[in-house]
Amino acid sequence: MSAALKLRPLSVEDYLAGELASPIKHEYVGGVVYAMAGARNVHNLIASNTLVALGTRLRGGSCRPYNSDTKIRIRLPTQVRFYYPDVSVICRPNPQSDSFQDEPAVVVEVLSRKTRRIDEGEKRDAYQMIPSLAAYLLVEQEFPAVTVHRRTEQGFVTETHTELETVIALPEIAAELPLAEIYDGVEFTPEPEVE
Repeated sequence: MSAALKLRPLSVEDYLAGELASPIKHEYVGGVVYAMAGARNVHNLIASNTLVALGTRLRGGSCRPYNSDTKIRIRLPTQVRFYYPDVSVICRPNPQSDSFQDEPAVVVEVLSRKTRRIDEGEKRDAYQMIPSLAAYLLVEQEFPAVTVHRRTEQGFVTETHTELETVIALPEIAAELPLAEIYDGVEFTPEPEVE
């Protein structure tokens, strides 16, 4: 009879040190690390468009957009998590010497078949536990649609925007985000099936 191996959780400190030296990004969930998958060009185009659109509108202000190399630390009651959102907006930044942010005002994830379940479930639930988060945006890549989970006094409410002429108001960061700019240059085609 053999005993099953028990994996020892990785400490936050070891994870952060490892990420600084790793050529591959990893997300961290309560001591377990997960390598991040690559993305299609359309995913990266949408994320870049979103970053540029927000950066243009926020230039010179106290809120700044960050790209997908910026981790967000989430302190849940039972564990710590680190996620790499596609875009985040930070109004109260950590020191520039840190390798993560704690207080995002807005988080944006571009959906894919591989990430949809986690982005719409686990990550949404975790991000919404961050007191500073005002809006969580989920952006489709096969057709124009952005779902906004917005914090209100009654909790988070969901809005869905599907017209390219739509401009999403983000008064929480004193900005607007036009769908036409998010999807600039995007050719809407179905994502290939992955076996």
